[in-house]
Amino acid sequence: MASSLRISRLLSRSSSSSSFFSLGGNGKLGRRVSKYSTSAAATIEEPIKPSVEVQHTQLLINGKFIDAASGKTFPTLDPRTGEVIAQVSEGNGEDVDRAVAAARKAFDEGPWPRMTAYERQKIMLRAADLIEKHNDEIAALETWDNGKPYEQSAKVEVPMLVRQIRYYAGWADKLQGHTIPADGALHVQTLHEPIGVVGQIIPWNFPLLMFAWKVGPALACGNTIVLKTAEQTPLSALYVANLFLEAGLPAGVLNIVSGFGPTVGAALASHMHVDKLAFTGSTETGKAVLQLAAKSNLKTVTLELGGKSPFIVCKDADVDQAVELAHLALFFNQGQCCCAGSRTFVHESIYDEFVAKAKARALSRVVGDPFKSGIEQGPQIDSKQFDKILGYIKSGVENGATLEAGGDRFGNKGYYVQPTVFSNVQDNMAIAKDEIFGPVQSILKYKDLDEVIHRANNTAYGLAAGVFTKDIDTANTLTRALKAGSVWVNCFDIFDAAIPFGGYKMSGQGREKGEYSLKNYYQVKAVVTPLKNPAWL
Repeated sequence: MASSLRISRLLSRSSSSSSFFSLGGNGKLGRRVSKYSTSAAATIEEPIKPSVEVQHTQLLINGKFIDAASGKTFPTLDPRTGEVIAQVSEGNGEDVDRAVAAARKAFDEGPWPRMTAYERQKIMLRAADLIEKHNDEIAALETWDNGKPYEQSAKVEVPMLVRQIRYYAGWADKLQGHTIPADGALHVQTLHEPIGVVGQIIPWNFPLLMFAWKVGPALACGNTIVLKTAEQTPLSALYVANLFLEAGLPAGVLNIVSGFGPTVGAALASHMHVDKLAFTGSTETGKAVLQLAAKSNLKTVTLELGGKSPFIVCKDADVDQAVELAHLALFFNQGQCCCAGSRTFVHESIYDEFVAKAKARALSRVVGDPFKSGIEQGPQIDSKQFDKILGYIKSGVENGATLEAGGDRFGNKGYYVQPTVFSNVQDNMAIAKDEIFGPVQSILKYKDLDEVIHRANNTAYGLAAGVFTKDIDTANTLTRALKAGSVWVNCFDIFDAAIPFGGYKMSGQGREKGEYSLKNYYQVKAVVTPLKNPAWL
C-alpha cells in the first residue's frame, strides 16, 4: 500500500490506502469547488437521512446484548442537528462488574487463551472479512454519530479498521519467546503469555480506529476485553462487536459497556479484577485513570493522550505545497485529532505569503452535511466542544492575534464551526498552548532552526510533529531534535498498521499499533530448568 499520495483531494484515492495525507508526484493542488460562507447566518440544508438502521444500543456482556442493570439509557446525538439518534443503555459500576466477571471467566475457563494461535487468527480474519462486507453501513453509523465526512469514513477509516484487524491476526501465531544462554547447566526459555482481563477506554474522535488499535493486539495475544465506548459515539463499536460474535468469537471475550467516565470509566480503571488498562483521551483524564489504576491493583496502564503538535515550514519550502499540507494537518477530522499540526511555525522569509495563501485555503474549505459528496468538514462532535472552540477563538482575538479567516459558527443548526486562521500568534497565547481540538490554525513566525526547535519543544506535550523542507540535513536535524513520538517529513498523519504511535512527556506512555503495541498485552515469563549431563557441556 502506498503511503505517499498526491493531495488533490484527501479522499480521492482508493480505499486500500493506509495514509491520511502526504505529498507526492508533482504536488499540484486540486481545484476547490466552493467557499464556506463567512456569515454566521449561513444556512445548513435539511440533513440527508443516513441509509442505515441502528441495530445495537444495549450493552454487550458475555456474548449477549442486554439492558443496563439500572434500566437507564442516554441519548446519542446527531451533531448535524443536535437531535437524538437513539437511546443507548447506560452502564454503571454494576454493569462493569458483570462484564469483568464474564471476561474473567472467559479467560480463566474459556477457550480463547487456550486455542491455538492459528485458530484465534482465523476468527479475527473472519471478523475482518465481515467488517469489509458491511463497510457502507459501518461508515454511515460512524458519520451519523460523529459528524465526520462519510467519504472519509467509507474510503479511509473502515478500510483502515479492516487492515488493522488483519494485521494483528497475522501476529497471533508469531508471538514467540526465546531460549537464553545462561551460566551453568541450565535450559532457559521465555514465554509470552496473555495478561488476562484488559480494560479499554476509547475516545469519540476516531471510534472505529481506536477500537481496532486496542482490540486487535489484545485479541491476538489471547486476552479478554471489557471496552468502554465514548458516550458521544457508542454506535459503531457495538455494530462491529456483533460482527466479531458472528465470526465465532467466544462469549465473554469481548464485552462493551457504554456509559460515562465518572461511572463506567472510573469503575473499569479501579477494578481489582482488571489486569491491564488502555486509555485514549485527554491528558487530564489520563492522570485520573492512572491514579485509579495505581490505587487499585497496580494494573499496568498505557495512555495515548493530548498533543499540541508543531508543523514546521522551512524557508526552502514550496509555499503552495506547504500551505496545503499544513491545512490538512490541522483541519482534518474537523480539527478533532490529538496529533493535529496545531502550531504552524513558518520561516519569516515566507511568512506573509504563507499566511495569505493559508487564509485563502481556509476560505475555500467546503463545510456542510457530512453525508453530502465533496464535503471536507462536518460538524464538531457536540455542543460542549463547539462552545469550547468558539471560546478559544474569542481568546485569540482578545490576546491580540490577527483573525485572518473564520471565527464564528457556520450555519444556524448543529455544531459547525467556520475554518479559522490566526496569524501573528505568540507562544504565550492560549491558542498556541492549549489543545483546542477544533478547526483553528495558529500561524507563528520564526527566524532560524535553533529558535524553532526550542519553541516547538517548549510544551508539556510530545505526541507528533511535522517538518516541511527540501533539505535532507535540515530534515535530519529537526527529526532528531524534536521531542515527539512521531515526526512526519513532507507528509502528515501517516497511519500504516505497522507504524507505532504514541507520545513523549504528557502525551502518554506506551505505543499503539505495530509490533510495539503487542508488548502491552502479554507478560514475559522466564522458565529455568537444570540439565543433567548435557551433551553440549
